[in-house]
Amino acid sequence: MPPASAPTPVPTAQPTIVARGLCKSYPGVKAVRGVDLTVHPGETFGFLGPNGAGKSTTIAMLCTLARPTAGRARVAGADVTEDPGTVRSRMGLVFQDLTVDGDLTAGENLRFHADLYGLPKRTARARTAEMLELVGLADRRNSLVRTFSGGMKRRLEIARGLLHSPQVLFLDEPTIGLDPLSRAQLWEHLHHVRKEQAVTLFLTTHYLDEAEHCDRVAIMDDGRIVTEGTPAALKAAIGTDRIRLHTTDDRAAVTALRRQFGLNATAGPDGLCTQAPDGAAFVPALCANLGIPVLSITVTSPSLDDVFLQHTGRTIRDAERTPRPAGPAGKPQRQAP
Repeated sequence: MPPASAPTPVPTAQPTIVARGLCKSYPGVKAVRGVDLTVHPGETFGFLGPNGAGKSTTIAMLCTLARPTAGRARVAGADVTEDPGTVRSRMGLVFQDLTVDGDLTAGENLRFHADLYGLPKRTARARTAEMLELVGLADRRNSLVRTFSGGMKRRLEIARGLLHSPQVLFLDEPTIGLDPLSRAQLWEHLHHVRKEQAVTLFLTTHYLDEAEHCDRVAIMDDGRIVTEGTPAALKAAIGTDRIRLHTTDDRAAVTALRRQFGLNATAGPDGLCTQAPDGAAFVPALCANLGIPVLSITVTSPSLDDVFLQHTGRTIRDAERTPRPAGPAGKPQRQAP
């Protein structure tokens, strides 16, 4: 069991999470294949990748719910293998599946969590009020959770994960199953949480737009981190814009693009797609010199899906269609103090 009071803070000069050579294997499946990562205090760090990439298995190891096959990891200053109790006392976890009790009120759910973590009653009362206010549920403290929307239940889970003052909050696909409006509102609360609580957020997602909220992103595929950096830096490294155009003769335009500009293009039902640096500046020259009338044209800056494509040879959507087999502990199901 955790100590009866909030965990003793560790120095913030050291990274909140450090993993080196982290691996997890099951019979016939290598779920995680040597993950190295460093997450700093106060960061919002995201794992981006398709289902089956190894994201949830990695979180399970960092949260002490799965024992690494190889490698080492430290979370909030404690080793996940040698000192799992301290790790659990210093972290919070929001599971991929909802785990709040619908037959209890919001306040009762938090009180139960406080009891598990041994918080003194006065501390538990104060933290419950503070966390419900933080996630915008103060007026629903005495409401049964089964009357909550999906977004409200997620916010309650975030309040629960923060109740014992952790230094890092893990969120495994926190917005899965939510509608776009609820997802946007949840992210507003997450930004507010980090600002008010000075907590490190570590999340997994396969939503490209969510990864844009992160300070840094590690793109994961087939159990490995294939690249890492800020979303802006990862996209800038590609260095080209995507140009989609429709002409009066798309087949002839493919040849003209190669001959006139040295660009390769792919043709599809929606027209042609090619890439060029500074696409907006290139469009006038393309239209003037292609030799084939252009009916429509759009320019799109690089996306994180383009980054994934560059490093893996496929898009995240393509990867979702052919997921890799998941290991037995690929999705954490229960949190123990």
